[in-house]
Amino acid sequence: MTSRQPEGEVSNSASELAYKVLLGGIADGTYPPGTWVREPAVMAATGVSRTPVREALNRLQAEGVVELHRHRGALVIGWTAEDLDNLFDLRLALEGYGARRAAERGSAEQLKTLRKLCDVMEELLPSAGESELQRLGELCVEFHTELSRASGNRQLAAQLPRVLSPPFVSEAFHHHTLAELAKSFEHHRELVQALEARDSEWAEAVMRAHLRHGRQSLHRMEADRVWMLGESSSSGNNDAAVEPGLAE
Repeated sequence: MTSRQPEGEVSNSASELAYKVLLGGIADGTYPPGTWVREPAVMAATGVSRTPVREALNRLQAEGVVELHRHRGALVIGWTAEDLDNLFDLRLALEGYGARRAAERGSAEQLKTLRKLCDVMEELLPSAGESELQRLGELCVEFHTELSRASGNRQLAAQLPRVLSPPFVSEAFHHHTLAELAKSFEHHRELVQALEARDSEWAEAVMRAHLRHGRQSLHRMEADRVWMLGESSSSGNNDAAVEPGLAE
């Protein structure tokens, strides 16, 4: 006899699938800023029903990625340079604090996990193609998430994934040079060393330098790809641009 997955788990997994497909599409330019996401198209692409799609869109709105308009749809919004600066200021505060705490409280098992993540990223980097870059982006987010858990602050660990979720975070790996990524991974390795030494000041300083380096690299991405809120986004107020049938 096969066991049935509880309804709540089915709904959650369907919503998570829709969320990942939408977020990936926004990150890779399938849904650029200023476009309207059509519910039937997402349902067809994911094979899930209307309710999980709406749950995913509500989650994306909470993360500042789309705006839901009653009777009109979900408008993909962009990121201004000021948005990026504000987000990195927030990361400096949260992750600098997290690194300091992790140096004081991180367990041997958590440090082992962070070392392993460093090993995998450094192994993938020299021959990184498109698929490897995607994987490196995921591993980088995993590294920062695991480090936040090592801080022992549950509130920080719960909030950080939302800070790391905007599309440009994963998209950035397609714009960084190999030299920039190598420098970033050196920071990861040094962070682990600081944690192993239980040196909280060292850990915080490295994290802050790491995030500033990442922000500087993203300045080029801003020129390469338009994540900005501009005419394409503001044209969402034009009725001709409206796609029907999403948020009601």
